[in-house]
Amino acid sequence: MAELTIGTDATQTNITTDQAALLALRSHITSDPHNILVNWSTTTSVCNWVGVTCGARHLRVASLNLSYMGFIGTIPPHLGNLSFLVALSFKNNSFHGSIPATIFNLSTLQVIDLSINQLSGGIPRQLGNLTMLKEIYLDSNNFKGSIPSSIFNMSKITVLTLGMNQLSGSLPANIGLGLPNIQRLYTQANDLSGVIPNFSNASMLTHLQLHLNSFTGFIPSTLCALTNLECLNLYMNNLTIETSTLSCLANHGNLKRLLLAANPLNARLDDSFRNCSISSLQHIDLRGCSMKGNIPIDIGNSSSLIDLNLGYNQLTGSIPTSVERLRNLQGLYLNDNKLEGYIPYELCQLDNLGYLYLGGNQLTGSIPSCLGSLAGSLRTLSLESNLLSSTIPSTLWRLAYILHVNLSSNSLIGPLSQDIGNLKVVLEVDLSNNHLSGVIPSTIGGLLDLNILSLANNNLEGPIPSKFNHLLSLELLDLSRNSLSGVIPSSLEALLHMKYLDLSFNRLQGQIPTGGPFQNFPAQSFVSNRALCGAPRLHVPPCKNGTLEPNWRKAKYIIPGIISVILLVASVSIFVLCRKRNVEVAREANSLPQLLWRRISHLDLLRATNGLNKNNLLGSGGFGSVYKGTLSDGTNVAVKVFSLQLEGAFKSFDRECEILSNIRHRNLIKIISCCSELDFKALVLNYMPNGSLEKWLYSENHSLNMLQRMNIMIDVASALEYLHHGNSVPIVHCDMKPSNILLDDVMVAHVADFGIAKLVSVGESTTQTMTLATIGYMAPEYGTEGIISTRGDVYSFGIVLMETFTRRKPTDEMFSGKMSLKQWIANSLLLPDAIIDEVVDANLLGKTKQEHDVETWRDCLSSIIRLALACSAESPAQRINMQESVATLNKIKNKLLKDNGGVQ
Repeated sequence: MAELTIGTDATQTNITTDQAALLALRSHITSDPHNILVNWSTTTSVCNWVGVTCGARHLRVASLNLSYMGFIGTIPPHLGNLSFLVALSFKNNSFHGSIPATIFNLSTLQVIDLSINQLSGGIPRQLGNLTMLKEIYLDSNNFKGSIPSSIFNMSKITVLTLGMNQLSGSLPANIGLGLPNIQRLYTQANDLSGVIPNFSNASMLTHLQLHLNSFTGFIPSTLCALTNLECLNLYMNNLTIETSTLSCLANHGNLKRLLLAANPLNARLDDSFRNCSISSLQHIDLRGCSMKGNIPIDIGNSSSLIDLNLGYNQLTGSIPTSVERLRNLQGLYLNDNKLEGYIPYELCQLDNLGYLYLGGNQLTGSIPSCLGSLAGSLRTLSLESNLLSSTIPSTLWRLAYILHVNLSSNSLIGPLSQDIGNLKVVLEVDLSNNHLSGVIPSTIGGLLDLNILSLANNNLEGPIPSKFNHLLSLELLDLSRNSLSGVIPSSLEALLHMKYLDLSFNRLQGQIPTGGPFQNFPAQSFVSNRALCGAPRLHVPPCKNGTLEPNWRKAKYIIPGIISVILLVASVSIFVLCRKRNVEVAREANSLPQLLWRRISHLDLLRATNGLNKNNLLGSGGFGSVYKGTLSDGTNVAVKVFSLQLEGAFKSFDRECEILSNIRHRNLIKIISCCSELDFKALVLNYMPNGSLEKWLYSENHSLNMLQRMNIMIDVASALEYLHHGNSVPIVHCDMKPSNILLDDVMVAHVADFGIAKLVSVGESTTQTMTLATIGYMAPEYGTEGIISTRGDVYSFGIVLMETFTRRKPTDEMFSGKMSLKQWIANSLLLPDAIIDEVVDANLLGKTKQEHDVETWRDCLSSIIRLALACSAESPAQRINMQESVATLNKIKNKLLKDNGGVQ
């Protein structure tokens, strides 16, 4: 709602300058004046937004607030005539363009709020001329360039917010001298660099938020002297810290929020928090800071704590029992460390605890039965990937308001209680990779809000409960690798929101349902069951007469025929071998997503690779190593062996099996087989004799000519086009880089490594809580927010396209501060041709200049550069898609061939 505050002067009878400015403002930006409400500070004046004159009074506008009005256009220059204006707010509209120069005539202005618009250009240095300004809000726009030094000499400024723009450069070394009255400074989510400046003179500072930038060096100890400081947010920079500085911040008298996550602090937590007094800290976020040492007992003195996040560090030792004194604690995040010992029962004393994350450690013993007493508060319980044993305590199912339960990858035993049905509002239940037995409780069918249910890799038996048809919110159901029997209930066809289903490696039989979501599930969802039948695309035998009798007794005459077909396809020798083993090994020994894959055992792979000999090693990646192997029939293969001790390796293996078994394209790596045993998992892939694109770009013994580079990038673009647009559910690769582009014997490119790939709905995105992609190639929205979409692959492709023709890695040491590979490339378009030549790979340039027309070559390179920039735009919405990229590359190639008659 618009708001207008005025003053009056009875000596003036004509229409005033300020009213004329308002009339011009109305005509400039208002399409519907009835949406505007004008509030007057006097009752004697009758002057409104639609233009009625003010009679015998002189209108003087003191404040103008047009926030949240949905205005589109540029900021009108007429504002400069509002000579008595004290406060101006256009917050949260859609104004674009630059800040008009006339605003700098408003010498009385004390507050200016232009935040959350689409303003661009640089921040005008003339802003520093408004010496009366106390509050400046320019955040959430598209401002670029450095912050004018004049702003840092405005002594009256108390609030300065410049966050979420594209600003670069550094902050003044002695910023406190120029801004002695600053109370809140926000420059987050820009590209600022350099060191954190000296704020010692800014004694009134209460909020300092510099997160999501590129600051380096030590966090200055002078911050400890800011006695009024309440919030310090330096998240995701490249900062380190001295133990004494972290210690004094932990004991700060007024500091409530200490947020230093995702910095390489490399400090010892026990040294920093030793002798910690009772402080005012409410939120501590040190996740991903390379913190070492133990969790100190003195942490219990921080009784005001609401959130304590120490996840993704290298902490050792046990969880101290002193945590029971943190009675205000709502979130405890100790996940992904190296903690040992038992889960302390003292956690049950934290009556306000809502989020408990202890996963990814080495905790032993049982789950404390007293956790059930936190029914009124606990919303998330995450204990996955530990060494917990014993049964799940029955009291755990008293957590009636819990939303997320993850107990996966432990050694839990015993049956699942029917009381699991008491979790009436739960959204996610993951009990996979344990040793649970018995039947699946039918009461799970009453969890109507459930989105994710994973009971995979247990010892469960019996039928799939028919009551699962009530789980209408279910999106993921994984019951694989159990001993489930009976039919797949046709009632599951009602689960229209289900996007992922895995019933593989069970003893299911009968017809695979065809309705609802079942028409989208791949063959891998049903592989290795006893006697399933259905559509040919699922690689199972057809059902006799096309249907299955509702009465299973009638179907018993059909089963032998179905089993015979499966045995024939699956190979009699493997089946006999598996039957000689125990039930569990029979289920695990050959985890094959497709029945038609070639059967290759662990022993076969050891023989093929000379016992995984280091001389056969082709390379190593995030989840394992790749070896060259030769099978018994002489076929050369690449064997990707997963390092199962690494967290995520199991998921990466399953994901690659799932995706590679369901996609077919000449420019994608082809899977031959996979081998999955309890302690060994590997993929068998086509061998690529020419290695990776990275090898060809940076090896002294290899070089690529212009046409070869063009062909390789067209191959890669075609593969991504197929992944994004050639499937009913788009596939996002998530880690496109030269080392994942492999070349066969005729230099055809094949995209490989789908270990972190994701399936997303058309036009949608998903979020990843932990960034896994490669620095330099991942899209900005992935690195900062974990947002995954096909547009992220397009960004990575743009970076790879630049790298291929410049032979410069995005992580090259020459790219630091505000200069990046993309910026370096973009600058080349603004410079003379001779300078453009300097950004291109010298190996490519020399040969081309000798044999071909230079101008045609430059035109080609300029077109490629522009395409790469269009792919790697900062905003996902501004990036072109892969269909357009393929078309553009082919057009460039055809022109090059036409003009140069087959350029090399």
